Amino acid sequence: MKEKIGTNAGAIWAYLDANGKKGLKEIKKACKLTEKDMYAALGWLAREGKIAFNELKDDVEVALI
Repeated sequence: MKEKIGTNAGAIWAYLDANGKKGLKEIKKACKLTEKDMYAALGWLAREGKIAFNELKDDVEVALI
């Protein structure tokens, strides 16, 4: 499980690095992740201090730090 989360975190990081800040809905769709897998990977990245969150009206925006 830890390896899968790390792989998904890498995919999200690479996507944000290439495309800039994005909303959760777009990240989930672009990286082809389930909601559960996306949140686990985002938690990994947040714990490592690699991303920041910004609450929007109907989504949450994620950006690399």
